[in-house]
Amino acid sequence: MTTFTPTTSAEILSTVQWAAAEESPLEIIGHGSKRGIGRPQQSEHTLDLSKLTAVTLYEPAELVLSAKAGTPLSEIENLLAESGQQLAFEPMDYGPLLGGEPGKGTIGGVLAANLSGPRRLKAGAARDHILGINAVAGRGEAFKSGGRVVKNVTGYDLSKLMANSWGTLAVFTDVTFKVLPAAETEVTLAMRGLLDDAASAAMALALGSSAEVSSAAHLPERIAARVAGGSLGTDAATLLRVEGFGPSVAYRIEALKTLLKNAGPLQEIAGETSHTLWRDIRDCTPFADRSEKPVWRVSMAPSQAHQMVLTLRMQIGVSAFYDWQGGLVWLRMEEGDPEAALLRGLIRKLGGGHATLVRATPSHRAAVPVFEPQAPHKAALSARLKAEFDPKSILNPGRMAQG
Repeated sequence: MTTFTPTTSAEILSTVQWAAAEESPLEIIGHGSKRGIGRPQQSEHTLDLSKLTAVTLYEPAELVLSAKAGTPLSEIENLLAESGQQLAFEPMDYGPLLGGEPGKGTIGGVLAANLSGPRRLKAGAARDHILGINAVAGRGEAFKSGGRVVKNVTGYDLSKLMANSWGTLAVFTDVTFKVLPAAETEVTLAMRGLLDDAASAAMALALGSSAEVSSAAHLPERIAARVAGGSLGTDAATLLRVEGFGPSVAYRIEALKTLLKNAGPLQEIAGETSHTLWRDIRDCTPFADRSEKPVWRVSMAPSQAHQMVLTLRMQIGVSAFYDWQGGLVWLRMEEGDPEAALLRGLIRKLGGGHATLVRATPSHRAAVPVFEPQAPHKAALSARLKAEFDPKSILNPGRMAQG
């Protein structure tokens, strides 16, 4: 097995061309922070992009940043913070959940996995902020899509197509993202002691108001103690984040207090504690315990999520917490893992959605469909895309589907 560590786009192109000619599979990694997601790799060689680093363009006034694909995300976030800016979709760091170090993700991996965080309700995900890419397809051809301004829409949808492809269609060499100003003030309003169904109703009421809530999450009893250094205590916490200019935030927090005055005890959380709280929710810190207990990431209708968890708990021991107003459910299986078909069947019964096995042993990941199985017509479309971009199936083969 050979590990290729290119430092230029030309070296990446040469490596992929060689692999295509030899029909020799390549595993594509940055720093490996998400290496444990997906089916175990079926690759003879590794293409390591960790040396392909540099911010090549940053124009704060134009709200645009370009970087080599292997540039650490932490480096980019620090650079943006110096100018009071951010990646508004606050991409998740999978490292700690998968037993690795924090801050090892790359900007290319952000797009490849279409990462986002609690602010997705308001800001969307990586695909909603990508402006352009340079990449090498599995057929050994370099291509470019999009540009450095929003108005440059040439190939724009192709950039979005690469989101959530997990390195199975092309190898990114350069990416360009839209950046936005960071909020001046952030305050979190916490409702304490609510059960899951009451929390769902309260979050729906808040999101339907004029308070412009940017994030909404619910941490059931005992789960709350696993974030922000335990500062929340053990009681369940239903959290609403409000961001913006100071006076506006204060006004909207008061409006929420009035709206939710019958929901139970209310608590304001501000400053660094609020930042830490949402970072821990973003990174699934409550389940980042270095164990091998399976962790699932479920996306479904917020109004049905708590019912899914309740029904599942009748059959197996499971811990859960909710993000995106309940539209994202993190599940840790405490007593083994149920059949994937059981979980996915329950989700379908309650209106549909999808479930991804984020953490499990290699043997477990090899035995079940890690990503949500596609309907036949969607699977056929995905197969055609794979054949177009990577006809010899040399890029991360088998990671997303068996074969």
